[in-house]
Amino acid sequence: MFDSQQHSDAGVVLAAGAGTRFGMPKVLADSGEWLVSAVAALREGGCAEVVVVLGAAVDGVAIPQSASAVVAADWADGLSASVRAGVLALEDEGVENAVFLPVDTPDVNAAAVRRVLAAARGTGLARASYAGRPGHPVVIARRHWAALLDTLAGDEGAGPFLRSRDDVVMVDCADLCSGADIDSR
Repeated sequence: MFDSQQHSDAGVVLAAGAGTRFGMPKVLADSGEWLVSAVAALREGGCAEVVVVLGAAVDGVAIPQSASAVVAADWADGLSASVRAGVLALEDEGVENAVFLPVDTPDVNAAAVRRVLAAARGTGLARASYAGRPGHPVVIARRHWAALLDTLAGDEGAGPFLRSRDDVVMVDCADLCSGADIDSR
């Protein structure tokens, strides 16, 4: 699927949750436009491939042609299951960097993805920040995936892993988008 000589960045849209506070799976929000927006931001931001992690909603989800889907069978275990499924979907694909973007941050754009990817070129760890608060996208290089997988548990994604590191590059993206996580309609 990937040509590792040309394409070393892949996006992972985290979209497996039930969206209980939102009232529906967020992958279906705005008639699927949040998903379309996330895939476009990742593709246009430099990701050669995009994987959408599904779970609570699979039927009725229209995956954009420029992406593929993987189902996190254990999605109900929390965000850790989605991150794990995304990483495992990329393991054999020659990908150097995984760019994680939750489906419920619909205003994150390609410019933010490009900026965070560029910042990750040294340490292999970078994340967007907004008004000093950590946000998305998050870039984690392959060389860190094993350590990331070892820390995943429950309803937390890469946060505990990233907080345990002192080499994560924080990238201010507040001039590009809000990065807001939408939890209610």
